[in-house]
Amino acid sequence: MRAAVPIEEIAVSAFKIPTDFPESDGTFEWDSTTLVIVEASAGSVSSLGYSYADEATAKLIESALKKYVVGEDAMNVGGVWQKMVDAIRNLGRPGICSMAISAVDNALWDLKARLLDLPLVTLLGAVRENLPVYGSGGFTSYSHDQLQEQLADWVEQGIPRVKMKIGRELAADVDRVEAARQAIDVNAELFVDANGAYSRKQALALAYNFREFDVTWFEEPVSSDDLEGLRILRDDGPPGMDISAGEYGYDLTYFKRMLEAGAVDVLQADATRCGGITGFLQAAVLCEAFHVPMSSHCAPALHAHVGCAARPMRHAEYFHDHVRIENMLFDGVLQPVNGALQPDLSRPGMGLELKRKDAEKFAI
Repeated sequence: MRAAVPIEEIAVSAFKIPTDFPESDGTFEWDSTTLVIVEASAGSVSSLGYSYADEATAKLIESALKKYVVGEDAMNVGGVWQKMVDAIRNLGRPGICSMAISAVDNALWDLKARLLDLPLVTLLGAVRENLPVYGSGGFTSYSHDQLQEQLADWVEQGIPRVKMKIGRELAADVDRVEAARQAIDVNAELFVDANGAYSRKQALALAYNFREFDVTWFEEPVSSDDLEGLRILRDDGPPGMDISAGEYGYDLTYFKRMLEAGAVDVLQADATRCGGITGFLQAAVLCEAFHVPMSSHCAPALHAHVGCAARPMRHAEYFHDHVRIENMLFDGVLQPVNGALQPDLSRPGMGLELKRKDAEKFAI
């Protein structure tokens, strides 16, 4: 009989990193990003997991989750996940609670893989060698020159698909999309993301305007809570333009409702929000059942391994903010090769290590 490997410690820290330029999308503006890191320890091994969330998430882990994790068997990640879900019953599952669970769960999967001296993708079971990515940024705060330079740079690096933000100024959006198309190779895919800024009629009209510039992905053309509106865009929009949403999914019921409504061509999920790697894999099974492909939202260093183990995955978001932060603060970050991330099978877990001295100046 296997001996248990008790989880000895859960250490939580938070870091606030300024953006390199003011950023905005169709519905929000920001000038910094907060990273919450969880380090789990067992059997002289330490791991790393994280979420992009408010510092209140770190406080919730300390006050409400940690006591249900320490002392549990590090090999029983699913059981610990369920204990955390049960523990926040009266606090509410969506939002901060799910992001807190996500950060811990990600650290526990990393810990289990390190204890077994396996890359996380090997522990989870690889179904592909690498995970295609799309360059993501093109913020509405960017000038045309900044927009064009960023998107063109990704394509020159070998990433054959790029995404830009729209929705801040409806009258300017078609011109911005045209400028983006002019900057990238004719064979590169162009994606747009409105972050729910449009009404149904606005989004439908713009979808046909964007068709002229070969836009193949329209993310959150209306609010992700407007499932009927998403379905209308999916049914009545231009052929060849995928409608996507799901990044704000915190639990399986959210994803199930979206899929049952036929609201999306591609479901997005985010392991920093949806209950960690455990929740992400649950969403992947649901996508398989509905025959809908899947794409990960943000945090590319976190999604590389699980993305190579999730069968319905199409690609991962290579988001400018998070790419910058992960390269600044972590050793072992994967770099795209021919437009894809390939897990490093020589490193256990996710292969990431915190650069403590570099992180210190951002500590909250």
